[in-house]
Amino acid sequence: MHFRRCSGYAAYPLLAVLLLAPFAARAQDSTPQQPADNTQSQTDQIQTQSTPQQRAQVLREAQARVNARRKLRIKQIIQDTYSHKYELDFGGGYLRFRPGSSLQHNSESGWNIDITDYLKGDLGITADFRGYYGVAYTGTNPYSVYEPSISQYTFLAGPRYRFYKGQHWGWTAQVEAGAGHGNFGTGTNGLPPQLVGLYTDTTVLNVSAGASVDYNLGPALAIRLTPNYLITNYGSTFQYNAGGSLGVVYRFGRK
Repeated sequence: MHFRRCSGYAAYPLLAVLLLAPFAARAQDSTPQQPADNTQSQTDQIQTQSTPQQRAQVLREAQARVNARRKLRIKQIIQDTYSHKYELDFGGGYLRFRPGSSLQHNSESGWNIDITDYLKGDLGITADFRGYYGVAYTGTNPYSVYEPSISQYTFLAGPRYRFYKGQHWGWTAQVEAGAGHGNFGTGTNGLPPQLVGLYTDTTVLNVSAGASVDYNLGPALAIRLTPNYLITNYGSTFQYNAGGSLGVVYRFGRK
């Protein structure tokens, strides 16, 4: 009897512990959340107290970082574009040419291909090959030769210098010299071309000077426009012929 009464008394503290345990656990869980709530309220208070000048300064600093990253990206693109050692240019050409000293100018169309090796920095050596084709207006003559076909081929080489390097645009200038061969008797049915006022078929000195503008489609690819002058020496006289070309530039190799 005494044992039962004692065991009943011992059960009361155990029941009290079981009843108070959930309340203690909830109190323990809620205690760490108070600093977080206090930190959030402090942040909101700081943001509320910041002045328009401070917010403007933060925006200026962010814009400065964006501009700096953009400049670095453009600098890297320019480096990737103009660090190639070789350029291959191929396309179509145009030339205004006088095929005889007493004849009028005619328009010739053709092709051109050149390759440049940049030996040092922006200075390179270019090898240039061109072909021009057209018809000559010989007028009336007793040989019944009317608008005979003519052609010219040039083989030139010389220095090329790149004087502007941009992300989208690039400028170069070149001077070339070499040989040019004219075929002026191919359309005269065997008649000597000089009888109808044309120059004779011969190989003479050619000199070309011009400037090129490139529009970069990517670091290795560009579209090139090149106005130029081609000086020829047919008939022991100099001809100053305006022309140009439009082509595609492919860059390859690394310095």
